[in-house]
Amino acid sequence: MSYTDLSGRTAVVTGAASGIGEAVALHLAAEGARVALLARRTDRLDALAEKIAAGGGRALAVAADVTDDASVQAARDRIHQAFGPVDLVVNNAGVMLPNPVEEGRLDEWQRMLDTNVAGVLRVVRAFSADLLAAAAGGHTADLVNISSIGAHIPFPNYAVYGATKAAVTYLSQSLRGEFGPRDVRVTNIEPGLTETELKSHIDSAELTGQLDGMLAEVGALSAAEVADVVAYVTSRARHVNLRQIMVLPTRQA
Repeated sequence: MSYTDLSGRTAVVTGAASGIGEAVALHLAAEGARVALLARRTDRLDALAEKIAAGGGRALAVAADVTDDASVQAARDRIHQAFGPVDLVVNNAGVMLPNPVEEGRLDEWQRMLDTNVAGVLRVVRAFSADLLAAAAGGHTADLVNISSIGAHIPFPNYAVYGATKAAVTYLSQSLRGEFGPRDVRVTNIEPGLTETELKSHIDSAELTGQLDGMLAEVGALSAAEVADVVAYVTSRARHVNLRQIMVLPTRQA
């Protein structure tokens, strides 16, 4: 048996089309969990589901947009039809659009708020009943929110992104007070510099250059290394909650 065995668990991973979400889905499936893959890019999800199946795992590709409540609810219904209730939810979907606040990019602010904050809440709303029922039945139940080191350490021009991640960190703390007494674990994971597609969202050559410079100087975690943390925390004994983990490259202060 693997040290991070997740056999019998049913997981939902948002933002599963790339980066940390894709890596988490692969790792959870490799450890025995059935995994529902949520994201907007159907072609990427289908390819990931095929990869998991080729490795002997079980996955369901579900096109969903966490900024749309009807889409999230429809995804939940499809997952229930295919897999039944879930007991492990990984809120990973997010966007990072850094720019100076003085530029007043309302569209970018709204997109980050809708995805990074309200999107997390929509997913929690959709699956909290499943998690609570699993815990009430004596099973392990996990809600994992992927936040960021940016929730604590400000980076110039990342004010709104950092604020959305600070909201996720605070939300996780508050949800722990609501769900913990009913045996649902809530874990908040805050990665530092990590190789993902988020860098491609940046539309400023100057800011892209700054990030490239930090990556060259400090190095970066791989998405698989963050996924390993998710698998570890969700495979502990059900009475053990690793409530908050900040995971950084060793050279990132």
